[in-house]
Order: sequence, then C-alpha cells, then structure tokens
Amino acid sequence: MYTCGKIQFMLTMNYTYRIYPDLYQAAMMLEWLETSRKVYNRALRELKDWINSRKCLVDRCSLDREYIIPADVSFPSYHQKIG
Repeated sequence: MYTCGKIQFMLTMNYTYRIYPDLYQAAMMLEWLETSRKVYNRALRELKDWINSRKCLVDRCSLDREYIIPADVSFPSYHQKIG
C-alpha cells in the first residue's frame, strides 16, 4: 500500500496465462461451460418465476400468463436441495 499525502492506493499486478488445451481438454471445458450455463439459467428462471408469482393478487392474475407458486414455497437460494 502506498501513501501519497492523505490518499492511499494499492498497486495491483495482474498476470495473464495462455493455455493450449488439446482436443479432449477443450471438449471437457466446453462441457463445463455448458453445464454452468444451464444451471445458471435454471436458477434465474426459478427466481423470476418466484418473483412473478407474487406480483399480483391471486384473484386478479391470469392463469394463462402468470406462473402461480404456492405461498409456502420459500425464496429460491443456493442452499436449497433440488428435487
């Protein structure tokens, strides 16, 4: 940490490493990315559905356009078990 008068700032150093995976490693990394994308999108969809199910009164929501989730379902989080 460096001090210049009353201002303190930190000098950061970043390193970039280039990797050269073979075909098997590249396929494996693409599979990991695809799995991560699917998990993220599913969690985002659950969150949006939960929020949308609580936007309007039950007696005024359109069942065709609204995704109704029971009131006792807890807020989606990373700590929930899937199933």
